[in-house]
Amino acid sequence: MTRTGFVLANLMRKKTRTVLTLLSIVMAFLLFGLLQAVNVLFSAGADFVGATRLVTQARVSFTQSLPMRLLPQIESVPGVEQVMWQQWFGAVWQENTQLVFLAADPLRLRAVYPEYVMPDAQWKAFAETRTSMIVGRNLADKYGWKIGDKVPISSNIFPQKDGSKNWIFDLVGIYDGKDSEWQRNTNVGWINFAYFDEANQFARGMAGTFTSKLADPDQAQQVARTIDAMFENSADETKTQTEKDFNIGFIKQFGDIGLIVRWILFAVFFTLLLVVGNTTAQSVRERIPELAILKTLGFTDGSVLGLVLAEAVALCLIGGLAGLALATPLGVAIAHASGGNLPLAVDHRVWAMGLAAIALLSFAVGLMPAMRASRLTIVDALAGR
Repeated sequence: MTRTGFVLANLMRKKTRTVLTLLSIVMAFLLFGLLQAVNVLFSAGADFVGATRLVTQARVSFTQSLPMRLLPQIESVPGVEQVMWQQWFGAVWQENTQLVFLAADPLRLRAVYPEYVMPDAQWKAFAETRTSMIVGRNLADKYGWKIGDKVPISSNIFPQKDGSKNWIFDLVGIYDGKDSEWQRNTNVGWINFAYFDEANQFARGMAGTFTSKLADPDQAQQVARTIDAMFENSADETKTQTEKDFNIGFIKQFGDIGLIVRWILFAVFFTLLLVVGNTTAQSVRERIPELAILKTLGFTDGSVLGLVLAEAVALCLIGGLAGLALATPLGVAIAHASGGNLPLAVDHRVWAMGLAAIALLSFAVGLMPAMRASRLTIVDALAGR
């Protein structure tokens, strides 16, 4: 029997225990892969390469509105092709179902987001109907909305001038995505900004954010810096970033994602260390007489240490690689399900950290039992002392 076969045979001596331990490692590294992908995503700097749209928000927070007078200045920046503005509506459907609804100018929305596909007649109705709204196909199918419906939507942010938070909109269009990826992202509703701006109780002429469509995506970094420099040291300082980074920043408002992820991973691996360490130590205790026989047959202390350590490495390697392999397609599925707003990628960086974690875990759980096995004296081991 080869040394590899010997190691694998020892692992399978207690099949149930080994399988359960392997499943624990697989699940731990599946979680590690996904959480580390989240950590990489939120700790990564802004990626301006290939950015087609930039979002300009108030420097302090995106919850602070910006005056509409910034629009012509942003439009004048070289490299900016089209600009639209939007305001978060804070939509609530029925009792307490939160929806993503934004108020925007219909013509500018169409120009900046050509990925949204809808018949010309519906775009025209959206622009010309005062109380109009359009919704994505996914949203319409979910709630059974049809063109021509009058849809009551509440707002937890913007009451009407009479104080009522209940709004009624005319559904004049249902848009699709240009491809399967954008089709998954058709879960947003848009209302006519002109009506919203006129009817809401708060100050008029304010936009939540400005979205700029660029003529040359490779100029994104330069354009972003130019926009922010225009309003530096003014009452309306701005922060301009890629659309992807803006979406990530929106999620970050719920807390320090990186810190949360690190604490979860610490708890997972501390538990895994105890489970796998106990399994390895128990396996060595059960085989002390056999290890003594190996030494009697001429195996050196170093050889015995290597065999026991190899078992721990094999156990962690098989489970760890299986967990990372499962996490990779699952990350892609999550990215697609989020419509690209949470682009998780279990890429080479996550795999590199996963392999390092496998190596660290293997030595942490296997080194002490292996050293104990190597120090056994033949007489004491055979005597059961």
